[in-house]
Amino acid sequence: MIGLFLKERRSWILFFLFMQIWLNGLFFIDSGISNISIIYVNIMNLLFFLLFLIWRYGRETKQLKAIYEQPINKELLSPFQQMYMEHFQQQYEEIDYRLHQIKMEMLEQQDQMLAWVHEMKSPMTAMKLIVEQVEPYALREKIEKEWVRIFLLLDQKIHETRLSTIEKDNRLEKVCLETVVHQQIKDFRSWCIEKGIGVETKNLQKTVTTDAKWLGFIIRQIFSNAVKYSHENSEIHIFTTRNQEGHLLLHIQDFGVGIRAEDLPRIFQRSYTGTIGRETIAATGMGLYLAKEAAEKLGLTLKVDSQVGAGTTFTIQFPLENQYIQSYGM
Repeated sequence: MIGLFLKERRSWILFFLFMQIWLNGLFFIDSGISNISIIYVNIMNLLFFLLFLIWRYGRETKQLKAIYEQPINKELLSPFQQMYMEHFQQQYEEIDYRLHQIKMEMLEQQDQMLAWVHEMKSPMTAMKLIVEQVEPYALREKIEKEWVRIFLLLDQKIHETRLSTIEKDNRLEKVCLETVVHQQIKDFRSWCIEKGIGVETKNLQKTVTTDAKWLGFIIRQIFSNAVKYSHENSEIHIFTTRNQEGHLLLHIQDFGVGIRAEDLPRIFQRSYTGTIGRETIAATGMGLYLAKEAAEKLGLTLKVDSQVGAGTTFTIQFPLENQYIQSYGM
């Protein structure tokens, strides 16, 4: 802190040195002044200058502490400082007002987006019923595949809008993993049939404490990625295990193209599609980001392990029951 103070007062120090050199030059011209007197004057000047710097340092430090610890007391400021403080205060109020306006506009846009997505759900439901009546079967499967893609985009948008208020939107309860997982598999049935992908589930008769709707959203984003990047006529395995600490782990494993090592640290970043994702038109880079954000807000841990050409395994780690009780008072 002292070093920073001296750096900011560099002009004072340079001016003092210049005056000392100029003064000693005059002393050198005047031969009537003894060397002892010159040394004495230089020492006294240096001493007074050092005392002045110490006083200024203490005074400014006291002012800064007072400003930090309590509302600004204008009596501690000089008239010149007060003038600047009033100017900064006015600028701050204008910026704060503008930020408030922007925040209100964003909330209004968010509400409009949420209302629009909700309005889209009704025609989507009607469209689903119409699609189920389409013949021949091959055509229906293709239409259902495109319907699923539209559904996923709308689903991502509505959950992205709600993510900031997930604490108010979630409902913690006992949830059967098997029920939630099978619902997601059912929604992607047509896509899986088109690609010839089989889904094998094992040991899912587990109950966890979480929000069923948001857990379904997280699983949906991971499962859609597994289907999207799986090879045709391959398999997806969904099963549970427990780690050494007793945490329940839900694994979603595919045997598709995999994720490159350089992409792994960034796949949960917003809008990051990765090397393989950039080669896929349908990739938006939002699904895994939203899944990660939602998982963290629910107290879940989302991990990924992948190898190019061998496939990818996403793991959802659920907290222990007593951790939920401590966090949410259940």
